Amino acid sequence: MRILLVNPNTTASMTEKAAIAARAVAATGTDIIAATSPMGPVSIEGHYDGALAIPGLLMELKERQGAGYDAAVVACFDDTGLDAARAFADVPVLGLCESAVATAGFLAQRFTVVTTLERSRVLIDNLVRRYGMGGRAKVRACDIPVLELENEASGAIGKLRAEIEKALSEDGAEAIVLGCAGMTDLARDLQEIYGVPVVDGVAAAVKQAEALVSLGLSTSKRGSYASPLPKAFTGAMSRFAPMGTPS
Repeated sequence: MRILLVNPNTTASMTEKAAIAARAVAATGTDIIAATSPMGPVSIEGHYDGALAIPGLLMELKERQGAGYDAAVVACFDDTGLDAARAFADVPVLGLCESAVATAGFLAQRFTVVTTLERSRVLIDNLVRRYGMGGRAKVRACDIPVLELENEASGAIGKLRAEIEKALSEDGAEAIVLGCAGMTDLARDLQEIYGVPVVDGVAAAVKQAEALVSLGLSTSKRGSYASPLPKAFTGAMSRFAPMGTPS
């Protein structure tokens, strides 16, 4: 089984961090192909960054079709471009937020997602509601720019831990979801420290991708995720025109 893990931002070190987490949980025989978007923002923090990250994500999905992959994971907790990717791809495509909150729902009645900045908190809170977990989950931000998670001197880990402690004491959280792909390497240590399930979206998405492929299931192409209609795309977007575009 081949799972394509696409980081929709352009920071290769974050891709490698996610790839390490994915390979740590992948089953024997599952090959993780890690890819970094060739264009767009260095980090995704809010709607503007997310919108401009989608073309690079779709380009990676398209250009790697020739080598083949059985499922894809969008390695951003904002589930950046997830709907567009599902419409484009002929294989299952998993997002980190949807996968993580579904996993947390198996483990706890109440849980808290801890993310980076307030602008991301609002976006993720909307996603959690869309995924049907609004009544069971709270979303917190710990005021950490994404790239600060790469800087050991930034104090980011201390801020993250402080917010987790508030979630446990104030929210009644029974589990924690790490709301950023840049936090993926912290899940095991935090689970040991706090004694509650700590869900990493990368690991959750990889395992769910494996399950869907093993079950022979893929995204429905009827209705909302139907393949894009052939039409001309103009300007810089011309390379994204669906196959069969009329001349």
